[in-house]
Amino acid sequence: MTTSTTSESPAATPLLDLQALVVAVRRRRRLWCAMALLGLLLGSAAAVLMPAPPSAVAKVLVAHEADQPNDPGTLIRTDVALLQTTGIAGKALQALGSPDKPEDFMQDYGGIGLTNNLLQITVKGRSDAEAVARAKALADAFVADHVRRIQEAAAAEAKSLLDQRDRLQEQLAQVNKAIGDATPQSGPKASANMESLFASRAELTSRITDFGQRAAEASVGTPRLVAGTQIVDTPRAERHSLARTAATDAVVGVVLGLVLGLAVSAVGVVVADRPVLRREIAANLGASVIAELRRVPRRRGRRWQGRRTRRARSRLTATLVRSVRDSAEPVSLLELGCARSTGAIALDLAAALGEEGPVVVVDGLPGSKLADRRPGPGAPTVVADGTAEAESAQERRVGVGSVAPGTAWTDLRHLGTRTVLVVRAGHGSAAWLHTVARQLADQRIPVIGVVLIDPDPRDRTDGTLWDGPPAAPRGRNDRPARPIGTGRRRTERLPMWTAMVPDSDQEAR
Repeated sequence: MTTSTTSESPAATPLLDLQALVVAVRRRRRLWCAMALLGLLLGSAAAVLMPAPPSAVAKVLVAHEADQPNDPGTLIRTDVALLQTTGIAGKALQALGSPDKPEDFMQDYGGIGLTNNLLQITVKGRSDAEAVARAKALADAFVADHVRRIQEAAAAEAKSLLDQRDRLQEQLAQVNKAIGDATPQSGPKASANMESLFASRAELTSRITDFGQRAAEASVGTPRLVAGTQIVDTPRAERHSLARTAATDAVVGVVLGLVLGLAVSAVGVVVADRPVLRREIAANLGASVIAELRRVPRRRGRRWQGRRTRRARSRLTATLVRSVRDSAEPVSLLELGCARSTGAIALDLAAALGEEGPVVVVDGLPGSKLADRRPGPGAPTVVADGTAEAESAQERRVGVGSVAPGTAWTDLRHLGTRTVLVVRAGHGSAAWLHTVARQLADQRIPVIGVVLIDPDPRDRTDGTLWDGPPAAPRGRNDRPARPIGTGRRRTERLPMWTAMVPDSDQEAR
């Protein structure tokens, strides 16, 4: 069984239809809205049930010898990494007299570089006083460690410079001794040797003086760095607002829940492959969408809503009457995911056709839902599928059945030799819709059209198919299409445009 659409060929069908994906995800708004609400509740509950522990904050000004205006923050990041060491944590615990392990204490504090020279330390505790004491001890330990490293570096540099100066002084003493031991001689060679010795003495004297100055500068620069490293903001307890924390956690929970819900919905849509657009359902069933029935809220609406619903049902009934009136063959309504809506449509159709003659509704739905109902005054006759053969041959029959999984396909022809499929959008998978179309074609039951239940209100796709090549001319004098499954090439027929109508009050969710 092959069908073709006017919009695009099957070869041009994209691997992933973004429009169908967006529509399907939007139809699952209950899921991702529920996930967002769950995230909101969990975030708020986490803020109340797991409040932030007491904490204290201290700020330390750190002076570096290699400070540069264009420093990208490497030095302060090094200080943050040094703060998270067992040496500094152990010294802070030793100052506090705490028996805790440095590894455990490192989990309770952290540092962040606010600027290239300003370090903020945050410490947690069992109480505000303990957090403040821990922050003070940790800041003092960091300052002491930083000062120690500066002094050790300065001392090592000064010692290195002084050692080089001492070696040069030894060389200078040897040069002076060579000059003193030299005998006065005349001649160019002796004069050259003396000039070389005097030049060496001058160079060594200059270098000794330079190393001495550099050693003095290294020693002088250390007090400046030591004085520049200090606690500029004494540790204080950090105040936590429960309302602000709950609001922040709630927003985070809403965002995470919404993203998770959208992701789950999108993945579920792709995996399930359940068509929701008119064009997809029409293409998979090989029949045109002749009417739509939108679902309304379960709660009873206002009076104007009831009038609008009745007008919509009247238009839908008129559309179906025009579709089945031209033939005396029995017609069936086969549902997929909307049994109650199909029963209501069948009763309305039987009531409209009853004005032209007797009509019997043959209930083939699982459980005989229509046959067991209490008929009202003027309601059409409803019989079960097993008693339908005993009815008069003069009565027009309207069968009601199902094409859900588990259907006995050979029994569908007893309900009607022509059928109208009543399908809820997004209920059946594409594979099952293909199965329904193939089975109806095998049973030689032509499909008059499709009534789409609960469509997407923003769906603007075309749900009308033409039985012929897209390039074939179309006109009012074309021959009618042969039923699906005859094996012959089908000619083109005029489209049956979709009727956009809202749902009835009898629709079940």
